[in-house]
Amino acid sequence: MSTNPKAVMDAVRTSGRHEPLLEVRDLKKWFPIKKGLLGKVVGHVKAVDGVSFALGRGETLGLVGESGCGKTTVGRTILRLIDPTAGHVQFDGKSVFDLDSSHMRALREDMQIIFQDPYSSLNPRMTVAAIVGEALLVHGIVKTKAEARDRVAELLERVGLSPKYVNRYPHEFSGGQRQRIGIARALAMHPKFIVCDEAVSALDVSIQAQILNILMDLQEDESLGRPSYLFIAHDLSVVRHISRRIAVMYLGQIVELSMTEELFDQPSHPYTRALLSAIPRPDPDDKPQRILLEGDVPTPINPPSGCHFHTRCPEVMPRCSQEEPPAFLVSGTHAVQCWLYDGKAPVSETGMTVGFEV
Repeated sequence: MSTNPKAVMDAVRTSGRHEPLLEVRDLKKWFPIKKGLLGKVVGHVKAVDGVSFALGRGETLGLVGESGCGKTTVGRTILRLIDPTAGHVQFDGKSVFDLDSSHMRALREDMQIIFQDPYSSLNPRMTVAAIVGEALLVHGIVKTKAEARDRVAELLERVGLSPKYVNRYPHEFSGGQRQRIGIARALAMHPKFIVCDEAVSALDVSIQAQILNILMDLQEDESLGRPSYLFIAHDLSVVRHISRRIAVMYLGQIVELSMTEELFDQPSHPYTRALLSAIPRPDPDDKPQRILLEGDVPTPINPPSGCHFHTRCPEVMPRCSQEEPPAFLVSGTHAVQCWLYDGKAPVSETGMTVGFEV
């Protein structure tokens, strides 16, 4: 939350028995807007503006929201693929943003990403053996190319591809097969944490189900260390299938976070309710009232004062445009950033998460 860095959107720690694998506090990423020959900074695109959450070991946290709300930027900033503007990320006891290049390189063995586009994320000039096995050689996990090839063949089998494909090039595969290669590449180092950045959005529905099942099966594989996933998507039905908890983003901020079924059964934020009302139902007799949001999404260059959602909110109040709401606890495992819940207990300043324990 940008209003109080310590009042983490993910709410209070319910137990001290487990420590989270990943803690994100007040993460910000503002992209400068430059003008003129001298490149004078005249403003900023506030892509991520005070995001906080935690992720347990072996857990999947879904991150959802409209296109452009900052989901992908959150994932890439956590991995330091792009540098943060402000904030703190603690991963497995290490402060990620304080590490030098050599220590960061070592940490990348434990932090990987599955990219959104299975077509542009694979080098067309490299074989599958080179794409998946490169990291194994760079990090010294294997010593020879023959060893790397054997490991790649094992990884291909785990993601449902034939080991015979090691010498093929990306253009010889379908979209679903390419995404499996991307998953194999992410798993090569046996990471503890994987950012799944819209990992199935570019695929057909039947292929989406296959990829989701692969990710879920791999997470239960003890030999892989049961990796944790930050699953970024805009399809709420997909996120519901794979995630234990869900965080909802709007205009660079997390506005609601809850256990998955609780979020679907009792959505609290008006924006979350609008998103859920748009999900197609397979039953033609089940026709929920569609909540239509008026107006356009505000620009992250100059977000609205107070609550960022107040310009489109059907339940807006006068204070919404004047004060940014803190996070309130709807339940022990459910937090929401909305003035509608002003009577609820605020998130503890020293607390860390709602129900991250696995």
